[in-house]
Amino acid sequence: WQVLAIYMVLAANLSEQQALKQACPSCDASQLCNCSSMGLDFIPMGLTAKIRVLNLSHNRIKRIQSQDLQQAVNLRALLLQSNKISSIDEDSFQSLAKLELLDLSNNSLAHLSPVWFGQLFSLQHLRLQGNSYRELGQSSPFSSLRNLSSLHLGNPQFSVIRQGNFEGIELLQQLWIDGSNLSQYEQGSLKSIKKIDHMILNITSINIFSEIVRDLLHSVTWLEVTGVKLPVENTSLVQNSTRPFRLQKLTFKETFFTDQTVSRAIVSLKEITSLKEIEAINCVLEGKGIWNTREIARSGRSFVETITIINVIIQNFHLFFDLEGMESQIKQLKRLTIASSNVFMVPCKLARHFSSLLYLDFHDNLLVNIRLNETICEGSWPSLRTLNLSQNSLKSLEQTANYTTRLPKLNNLDISQNNFGEIPGACEWPKNLKYLNLSSTQIPELTNCIPRTLEVLDVSANNLKEFGLQLPFLKELYLTRNQLKTLPGAAPIPNVVALSVRRNKLNSFSKEEFEGAQVGAVHLSLMECHRSLVVSLICVLVFLVLLLLVAVGYKYHVVWYLRMTWAWLQAKRKPKRAPPKDVCYDAFVSYSENDSEWVENTMVQELEQACPPFRLCLHKRDFVPGKWIVDNIIDSIEKSRKTLFVLSEHFVRSEWCKYELDFSHFRLFDENNDAAILILLEPIQSQAIPKRFCKLRKIMNTKTYLEWPAGEEQQQVFWENLKGALKS
Repeated sequence: WQVLAIYMVLAANLSEQQALKQACPSCDASQLCNCSSMGLDFIPMGLTAKIRVLNLSHNRIKRIQSQDLQQAVNLRALLLQSNKISSIDEDSFQSLAKLELLDLSNNSLAHLSPVWFGQLFSLQHLRLQGNSYRELGQSSPFSSLRNLSSLHLGNPQFSVIRQGNFEGIELLQQLWIDGSNLSQYEQGSLKSIKKIDHMILNITSINIFSEIVRDLLHSVTWLEVTGVKLPVENTSLVQNSTRPFRLQKLTFKETFFTDQTVSRAIVSLKEITSLKEIEAINCVLEGKGIWNTREIARSGRSFVETITIINVIIQNFHLFFDLEGMESQIKQLKRLTIASSNVFMVPCKLARHFSSLLYLDFHDNLLVNIRLNETICEGSWPSLRTLNLSQNSLKSLEQTANYTTRLPKLNNLDISQNNFGEIPGACEWPKNLKYLNLSSTQIPELTNCIPRTLEVLDVSANNLKEFGLQLPFLKELYLTRNQLKTLPGAAPIPNVVALSVRRNKLNSFSKEEFEGAQVGAVHLSLMECHRSLVVSLICVLVFLVLLLLVAVGYKYHVVWYLRMTWAWLQAKRKPKRAPPKDVCYDAFVSYSENDSEWVENTMVQELEQACPPFRLCLHKRDFVPGKWIVDNIIDSIEKSRKTLFVLSEHFVRSEWCKYELDFSHFRLFDENNDAAILILLEPIQSQAIPKRFCKLRKIMNTKTYLEWPAGEEQQQVFWENLKGALKS
């Protein structure tokens, strides 16, 4: 009996392991078990203590049961996102004491139970966003998660946050809340968390936003807000807040500003004395810069030192004022970035008041040389050390260099990705310039315009053929993506410690080129080391690809399709309409062979025996024998006054009907006439029309069609309408 019992246990375990291997082949004896996107309806059996990471995302799992994860006691990461989970047994995670990451996002959980997480003592990352719960309950679902460092929660239905919902959480690296429809927030709910490094909040209600900010000022270091509607009226963000404040960085994303809300926000944010950095990303500003400068000035000095503005749309940026009156608010700024925001100028008067600014980034804007003269005027940006003007519309390198001489303390300059095109023989630069980036500026050569004071020079992607400058202080030289055939000489650049010459045309090196300092490490690509081998392999691969294309073309009649396309192009070059003397038929009939009985025995009889009779063109009867079928289709359509389409389920499945539809479309429909007549022989579901019949979808949405009725009385009306359409 003991032997039998052991045998039964072993057999059961083997059966479960086979079931696991069948359901999830990548789970075989490895610590990582990837069962993502396998169409699973349940958690597979046979999970063992060997597994450390289990990925069950993007399946159709609806329920997690008690026994599903019972043996996976060493699991560190459990990924269950993007399933249909609506039910979890209370003890489902009881054996997962070592679990560090649990992802239940984008499921159908209507509530959260504290019991689920009661034994997850090692859990650090919990993701619950994208479910259907409206609240977190009356107490905290997270009270036992003492090691939690990141928490993601919320969804479009999430509407209530209560006091006590976050009890037990003291320190978080990241807290992400989707509260786009949050309508109720009990004051103090987030106050129990002592420290949050980064909080991401998706919210629209300004009242709830203000309440949350008051609760977070003492705990959050970086607050990132998406979609909030800023107030126009006076609202205090620090009322009843615990001091000292910790908030240092505030980011607005996808936020709509007006002149009034900007003025109000500047005044309100000054109350947060710890705030050092403000970002605005992908925002919209509706206004002309007419801000309430008096109120802003009366509210005292700003403590913000860094402002970053990226991809902000100013709807009337050409009417934007010069921000006169804001001078007192910018004196403390040390770093300013305005990128991808259509900046074309900064008024000289304003630029002179950035007295403390050390870093200025204007990349990807609309600066031109004539406006740069105003932006960098005498006395502007007096403390500036670093300037980025890349990706603008600067054309003159000589003028750009000359303007920068007005910045006496400048030592880092990036003017890459401007189309200079030419480089003069000599230029004036700031005396302390150490770093210069001229990559991708279309300069054809290097001259003495390059300053000798440089320690770092980047001239990559300029099609340079040689480098012969004497730069005695240079330490780093970047020459990537040029046309160099020889290395730069060592003597003119004796202090270089880093040299990048990737993607040039270097074929050989002379002894003299290596008479400089010893090279510490060189990394050459496979192409540079084994050029002939790589070229041979490429030729073999090209030959195999061509051979494969020939085989595929033969199998799928590609030559025939090319001939058909050529005929189609030739037809498009013909006159739009055949001369009246060449019109032989009243209508060309396009139909499926499966509908031939109705067409030939019913419609043809009715129309060709009418008084007067109509002349119809049918492919069976009137196509010229021996002539290519595509030419027959084109000629028949051109020799007919109308084109009559008999639509049915068979029609949309026919390739030849598609060709007839295409030819008639570009020859007839583009003339804006009524040459097409549509007969709906049977109802066609819109989803039944293949995507390749895009023209048929368009025609049915723009033209009236005749529908073949069942009753005889309605059929008589049908024939009268059809005859009238043929005569029109």
